Amino acid sequence: MSEGGSVLPTVEPRSERIVSPIVLDIAPLAPAALTLAEVSERYLNDPTSARTAKSETIYRTTYATIIGIVGADAPAASINRETCREILDVLRRLPPNAKKRWPEMSPREVADMATAQSIAPMSVANVNEYMNKLSTLFNWAVKEEMLTRNPARGLKIADGTTAREKRRPFSVQQLQRIFDAPIYRGCVDDERGFTMIGKERPKRSRFWIPLIGLFAGMRLNEICQLHTADVRKLDGIWCFIVTGQGEGKRLKTASSERIVPVHPALINMAFLKYVEDRRRSGDVRLFPELCVDAFGLHSGRFSRWFARFLVTCDAAADRTCFHSFRHSFRDAMREAKVDREVVLALGGWASSGFAGGAVADQYGQGFSYALLADAVAQISYPNLNLTHLYTNELMDLSRT
Repeated sequence: MSEGGSVLPTVEPRSERIVSPIVLDIAPLAPAALTLAEVSERYLNDPTSARTAKSETIYRTTYATIIGIVGADAPAASINRETCREILDVLRRLPPNAKKRWPEMSPREVADMATAQSIAPMSVANVNEYMNKLSTLFNWAVKEEMLTRNPARGLKIADGTTAREKRRPFSVQQLQRIFDAPIYRGCVDDERGFTMIGKERPKRSRFWIPLIGLFAGMRLNEICQLHTADVRKLDGIWCFIVTGQGEGKRLKTASSERIVPVHPALINMAFLKYVEDRRRSGDVRLFPELCVDAFGLHSGRFSRWFARFLVTCDAAADRTCFHSFRHSFRDAMREAKVDREVVLALGGWASSGFAGGAVADQYGQGFSYALLADAVAQISYPNLNLTHLYTNELMDLSRT
């Protein structure tokens, strides 16, 4: 009480005020609640990752299969090492194209049926590719702080097949059957009548592309996407310009961009006349009849045709396909004792295990066109008779 008798107000002790955080009406989904399907969808829609249409389809198909194994509602955070081993076990028993062949069955059901009926599973390489893509997804989720670890890291089947065994070069017998086929000896036409003996000698994509594969060692899509401007003289030497520059073009790796001199055999077969004919017709593309497939590749339809063609000419064999020309080309350079660095430059192979090759390889201007041409000219296929393809009507282009 004060001296005047009035009552003083009571002073409460000071205390800390706790301010509640503002809670937004729309909060991001907690990482622990994200399903594997939701994580994969976020990954595939991440604008920082660029993929081709074909790659996008492969990733979606891969993740759809794995989600079919663990269940659409499986939380991503619940998937541990044991779960990943279960996924691997199902995949290693799963036949190729399972979804297309048994659309009404789950991957586990198909794997169990295949095991019971001794149906051949997909290759070890394919199984490991599934697991690699799963590990890639988890690595991304860890980086984005959706998961704390990658339970699929390093999980794969030991593959005892060497790289050389996965694809083989064509044998001389196979090559002879390929280039003795009616399309090279005389057929009805190069569309539906390419298997029937006839008087026509059409020289379009189906005639030239296998020959370019044999004598230039280029990948199928590299050949199919060539422009007429990609065949030209450099320092007086006719060359293929393998580049990803141009509408609709793409290369497998950075080292794929290169120069490959035109082999004398192709010139003797009047290949330069074909190129000049395309230019005179106003064609931008060297093989204008080839259409782009659903994945944006010029090689898709040709690849399927060539697989059928091998069967029709009795040249089909295990582990051989169009890519076998590239293996034959590599072996031919070995036989000719072409310097390894020149081989790598001609084939567009990186010179070490990582992109861009060794640091030393980035110095200097590379090889002269004359040296590359000399190396290509040494490539031959003993015991392969192609004399029926040679012509004396050589273009002046080859000498001017």
